[in-house]
Amino acid sequence: MALWDGVLPFYPQPLRAPGFSVPLLIVIVVFTALAASFLLILPGIRGHSRWFWLVRVLLSLFIGAEIVAVHFSGEWFVGTVWTNTSYKAFSVARVQAHVGLRVGLVGVNITLRGTPVQQLNETIDYNEQFTWRLGEDFGQEYAAALERGLPDPLLYLAEKFTPRSPCGLYHQYHLAGHYAAATLWVAFCFWVLANALLSTPAPLYGGLALLTTGAFALFAVLAFASVSSAPPCRFQLGSSELQLRYGAAFWVTLATGVLCLLLGGAVVLLHYARPSALRTLLDHSDQDCASQEKGAAPLVMDNPLHKQFGVPDFNVTTNL
Repeated sequence: MALWDGVLPFYPQPLRAPGFSVPLLIVIVVFTALAASFLLILPGIRGHSRWFWLVRVLLSLFIGAEIVAVHFSGEWFVGTVWTNTSYKAFSVARVQAHVGLRVGLVGVNITLRGTPVQQLNETIDYNEQFTWRLGEDFGQEYAAALERGLPDPLLYLAEKFTPRSPCGLYHQYHLAGHYAAATLWVAFCFWVLANALLSTPAPLYGGLALLTTGAFALFAVLAFASVSSAPPCRFQLGSSELQLRYGAAFWVTLATGVLCLLLGGAVVLLHYARPSALRTLLDHSDQDCASQEKGAAPLVMDNPLHKQFGVPDFNVTTNL
């Protein structure tokens, strides 16, 4: 067995429980660290502008984190089902299991968990990822799964997304995922540009950048939603059928796109209707300086030495 390790019939069958996406975890940690850093310096901001900057920064960080995080999420198209299905090919043995299918922008994730977990003298707890990102071959990953002898429900669902499947799901989701990912990266670039422009004396361009961010986020949603217009492919698992629906990543991206459109539209509208109010809203320091100028009282200090030696008087004015 040591000689033939990794080759049929002595191939390994590792059991992996459903885990958390490492890239998604990194994105959450990075943006959480940025938010925590801002909260540390928040007490140094005086007056009511403290709460304004709190809302502005946290809202901006949420938009940026969402745009990046959904790239690594598998919650774009999801479906789960409890079923009584066959476990291995060419076997009459059946198991009670919970099957989950999650479709993301770069591939599909399939989970299989027995209810109970221990059945047929085995631990039924699988989590398999099949990707179609650049440089990786979905067909080869499926062939490797066949060699590993994965359970029949996992292979059945993975086969539906192979390039040679008559369902045609691979070409639909592959193209939709690439277009959605590309437009989301463009949206992220405009988000960065919007944050920079909103801190300049010309916030109009920041509002236009926010509008563009929302537009590209909605383009990503439409690109992925285009696959739903294709004829559906049935996923019959034993006695039950798995139904797919839009997941959390889809709806959060849609909400983020609408939010960017509303915020960008408000900035553009205030620029033309109330420009002074917009400047005050985006930078409370202007309002504080104006209040100081209105309440400033000049203080004139006369030096008696000036009169003694014939030196002209100089007024030293300070703001109290």
